[in-house]
Parts: sequence; structure tokens; C-alpha cells
Amino acid sequence: MGASTAVGGNRPGAGFLTVRYLLDTTFVIDHLRGDPEAVARFVRIVDNGDEPFVCDVVACEAWTGAHDDADPDLVALLGFVEFVQAGPVQARNAGRWRADARKRGWTLSATDALVAATANAIDAAVLTRNLRDFALTPATVERY
Repeated sequence: MGASTAVGGNRPGAGFLTVRYLLDTTFVIDHLRGDPEAVARFVRIVDNGDEPFVCDVVACEAWTGAHDDADPDLVALLGFVEFVQAGPVQARNAGRWRADARKRGWTLSATDALVAATANAIDAAVLTRNLRDFALTPATVERY
């Protein structure tokens, strides 16, 4: 399961583990389309008190496919989750991972590398269906 941190909080018993997930664009799109697996997984994340995040790359990609400038479902989802973004260290890591993948004959997109680096920086698992590309990074990846 995703990356986790011990905290006190809203679950019964002290010291439960909170799992952090950086939602990839595939998850966000599937959730917005009502995909049963994505919807059920998001409900479990919320019910378990886990922490869902999106980053600037995911928000940008989601807005690219939005129906209009005020897509209410996308606005609601992005307003509910925590927003994080890559900084200089994550940009360096993403670039190095891309270079390493290229040396091995693989292509890792800048967007996937930045999502992975951002997830890695906040100790979160990338929640995606795109396992192949994220496997080219050291980020924790989880399929829904």
C-alpha cells in the first residue's frame, strides 16, 4: 500500500498510519468519469483518513481535458485534495531519472518524471494505472 506516516487523529486508536497518495492524471480523469474502481478507491482514501494530493502537472493535465473553464466536478475535486508542486530538487531528480531511463533505451516523459519526483518528496505513493512509466522512477507506485 502507499507511503505512510504514523499520526494520531480521527481513526480509532492512537498511532494509526496515514497513507499519502499523489493522484495521477489517470486517476483524476477516471474518477471524474465515474469509473467504479477510481470512485471506490477515492471513497476508501477518504474513509480511512488518508491524504490525497495533486500536483501542478496533474492539475494542468486535468484542466486540459476539462469540459469548460468552470468544470464543477473538477473544481470540487481539486478543492478537496491538497495541492503540492515540484521545486528545484524535484526538477533535478526528474531530469536525472529521465536521463537514466534514456540511457537504458526507455522514454520517461517530463510530466511523469515530475509527478514521481513530487510524490517521492512528500513520501506519497503515485496512484495510477500507468505503472510502466512510473516504474522507471524510484517513486512508490500503486494501481487502483
